[in-house]
Amino acid sequence: MGILEKIQEIEREISRTQKNKATEYHLGLLKAKIAKLRQQLLEPSGKTGQKSTLLNTMTSTHSESASYEFTTLTCIPGVIEYNGANIQLLDLPGIIEGAAQGKGRGRQVIAVARTADLIIIMLDATKGDIQRELLEKELEEVGIRLNTRKPNIYFKQKKGGGISFNSMVPLTKTNEKMVQLILHEYKIFNAEVLFREDCSSDEFVDVILGNRVYMPCLYVYNKIDQISIEEVDRLARQPHTVVVSCNMKMNLDYLLEEMWEHLALLRVYTKKRGERPDFEDGLILRRGATVEHVCHVIHRSIAETFKYALVWGQSAKYSPQRVGLSHFMADEDVIQIVKK
Repeated sequence: MGILEKIQEIEREISRTQKNKATEYHLGLLKAKIAKLRQQLLEPSGKTGQKSTLLNTMTSTHSESASYEFTTLTCIPGVIEYNGANIQLLDLPGIIEGAAQGKGRGRQVIAVARTADLIIIMLDATKGDIQRELLEKELEEVGIRLNTRKPNIYFKQKKGGGISFNSMVPLTKTNEKMVQLILHEYKIFNAEVLFREDCSSDEFVDVILGNRVYMPCLYVYNKIDQISIEEVDRLARQPHTVVVSCNMKMNLDYLLEEMWEHLALLRVYTKKRGERPDFEDGLILRRGATVEHVCHVIHRSIAETFKYALVWGQSAKYSPQRVGLSHFMADEDVIQIVKK
């Protein structure tokens, strides 16, 4: 029996099994087995179906587009210039149901998606919610977790000593027995496990596998000019969602704002003593960047001769504020670095 057949057989068993307290451990093990088989399926060898219209509308790149789906057959790059940053947008072939198992070049498409900083799922506003659910399922099956963070679980395999299990919070979604059963399913008999938050069995399996990717995702509904105002309002109120019309060029500015926000980027402007800030050539950094990161971006030797910095902007308690290397920067801050 092949891997796909084994997965289908376990899925049928899960659907047949009544969900109650008595079957909790059995269902948990079945889910762990499916995750293990899916991992094996990927070893030999989304971003989802961005319609080419978006790439053509927002960049100067031409990507074949038509009124039907899946007109993009290869990965086509384009560049969006926004807030002084060059953001690369990759137009990928559309994913179909079964992409996680390799249908429609699904593995190649998903492999590119795993390396991105942001996934944009292009959806047709004239169709139902099932398209979004199917695409999420395909990405979920290959270990891409959308708009969520890594479970706060400490896990380390050891050479001996058995399984050490501890929890810092009350667990409502799993327990020690289930954790041990899952570990034995993966032939792990010596390990340290510490739950720092209330996580599920599925999340613990993700931690064991260690190859899950946690990525921000924007759901972009196109063709809103073809649906009712009430439906536009319903879609727009969903989390991480932007509604647009590429044909009418509606709401594309807001899409760019949301892309910037989900990429967690910020701009920092440098200033020399006695001069005005250089607003023409800002530094593009990740949210959470410190003064030390700024130094490294300018030149790697600056941190070694760093004395202090003066910062103007949102991160400063007063302007200017004298800060050290560990000070966190905010968007559109101005910084002047003083060396020894």
